[in-house]
Amino acid sequence: MEVQNINNEYQKSKSFSKKFSDNFWIIVTGICAFTIIALVIYLLVYIFVLGKSSISWEFLTQAPAEGLTKGGIFPCIVGTALLVIIMSVAGVPIGTITAIYLTEYAKENSILSKSIRFAVNTLAGVPAIVFGLFGLGFFIATLGRGVDNIEQNNKIQNMEKVFNIDSSPLRTTGKASAEQVKQILIKDGKNYWDEQIDLTKTLAEMYPNNTMIDKNVVIQFYKDRNRPKWGQPSILWAALTMALLTLPVVIVSVEEAIRTVPRDLREASLALGATKFMTIVKVVLPGSMTGILTGAILAVSRGAGEVAPILFVGAAYFLPNLPTSLNSQFMELGYHIYILTTQSTNVDATKPLLYATTLVLLSLTFILNFSAIFLRSRVRAKMTRQGN
Repeated sequence: MEVQNINNEYQKSKSFSKKFSDNFWIIVTGICAFTIIALVIYLLVYIFVLGKSSISWEFLTQAPAEGLTKGGIFPCIVGTALLVIIMSVAGVPIGTITAIYLTEYAKENSILSKSIRFAVNTLAGVPAIVFGLFGLGFFIATLGRGVDNIEQNNKIQNMEKVFNIDSSPLRTTGKASAEQVKQILIKDGKNYWDEQIDLTKTLAEMYPNNTMIDKNVVIQFYKDRNRPKWGQPSILWAALTMALLTLPVVIVSVEEAIRTVPRDLREASLALGATKFMTIVKVVLPGSMTGILTGAILAVSRGAGEVAPILFVGAAYFLPNLPTSLNSQFMELGYHIYILTTQSTNVDATKPLLYATTLVLLSLTFILNFSAIFLRSRVRAKMTRQGN
């Protein structure tokens, strides 16, 4: 009897200890979760309270002015939106194709598969600023300047052809005045020479009074003043750099989504006579579409807020004009916040604009995320109805 009582007391003590341990960890984890939620809410409320007073229609539709202490952020909004869109168009398809190859074609233990996974894991751990330096060295200094050199060589060859036409004084005498060079280019009748025609003003200042200029001197003059088109910071290079930054996120999320598609569905498709490619297009991709969209959402979330990678490859300190082509520089909300924080000549005047810009950046990020989430829910609902 006494032994039974001791056993009961032991069981009660053990039960109490187990309940206390469970309740303790429930409380600890709950406090941690509540702390994170509270910090996020506090941060959002803090930014909203300090930034709402400066939000106006003019602020959203005008360019910065008076040393960034007045005006708006419209070029920053457009630049950020274009950057995210081009980044997603470039990064999500490549990441998806890579994930398809890793899960559907590559052998798990092959050297190529291991090399790709090692590269993806390495990219995920590289600091963001390193991507910016890579973009500067590869996209701008190597790829962009290479394209510019090819275009310049083609333009010089075409210029020599134009200078050698029968009516050209450069063919008969080998010399011509700046005005004659201008007329030769205009007579060719192409917008191709607009930049060179504008430069003839400088040529005329260097050789006034209709001084005759040797053909080789004229050609060298245009070579020395060739303006880089692609070998300079631009929104294209910035977007491609950001696409590289977000590539590991897309690959991992899409790969996990593809793995959730049951193997039986693939085998059934192949048994009915479908090819491997048809099975991927008709079975695997539709079944993993929500995961692909999740990868796009994560890429947008990270890309919209990153500043370090675009410091060297496209973002401008002050540029009131909107980008008109892929080789244009642009203003970006994250970089604009950095400028207002560190480079302002009047901190008190820019502080309201700083919080308002931060609020707009958060709002734009939320809108892009919610749009992608809404699209993902619609796709998921459509697939559910088709499955039923």
